[in-house]
Amino acid sequence: MEEAKGHLKEHGWVRIPSVLTKDDAAHALDRLWKAKETSEASGEETFQPILDPDASNVRVFYLPELDQMFRDMLTHPTGMELTKSVLGERFLVSNFSANIARAGSKSMALHSDQSIVLPEPWLTIWAVNVIWCLTRMTKENGATLYIPGSNKWTCWKDVPANAPELLVPFEAEAGDIVVLDGRLWHTSGSNITKDEDRAILFAYYSAPYMRQLVNWSAKLPKDLQETLSPELKELFGLSHIGYVVYGDLRYMADKYPKKPDGESAGGT
Repeated sequence: MEEAKGHLKEHGWVRIPSVLTKDDAAHALDRLWKAKETSEASGEETFQPILDPDASNVRVFYLPELDQMFRDMLTHPTGMELTKSVLGERFLVSNFSANIARAGSKSMALHSDQSIVLPEPWLTIWAVNVIWCLTRMTKENGATLYIPGSNKWTCWKDVPANAPELLVPFEAEAGDIVVLDGRLWHTSGSNITKDEDRAILFAYYSAPYMRQLVNWSAKLPKDLQETLSPELKELFGLSHIGYVVYGDLRYMADKYPKKPDGESAGGT
């Protein structure tokens, strides 16, 4: 795991194989399709033109509201350990959603997860995306495409004009996870297969001082909130403590002790 953490910090991504068994991934995929039906029945749209150019990309949002399985995935030890390795011990669930790229789906915009929610410069890691692969992910079926080294870019002008030529696919098997630094530039690939779906989940975690993409206190039903573990309540930002303390907070008398009589601040 230490090697994986190092790869994530240096390269902005890491793939961990077989976090789920193939059977567990297939079960999660079945639950996802049921979640899609539930979401649509409640009035939520599963095609978002602001994100995708066509309805062959199926989006399912607010997964924690829809199934206990998805809530459990948010606290999976592997994903949590890798997220903590770059964000620290405290962070929030900003969003948890799915993208099913069906045959014929096209690419969304090139972006980094931090570039679309925070002003430049992006000097450090403030967000992590844990991608759960429920099917295999290949170049042909719409694998996420990324630009190697782009986690070092700090502003929009760093994105070169030939960015599309630099994209390479994340290829993975069902049950794998791919963890992304929020600064890594990526996009969805085009699914050029005849009939193969590419289904992945995005567990998007952020630093605790960033506003979450989803207001979970408003979205999650109150009766569901009451059943959540203390860990999930804190991850969703539902605990009563909302501040985060960083820096040197020693009392004035400790940090700036009085000098002995006759001694100047600079010493003699």
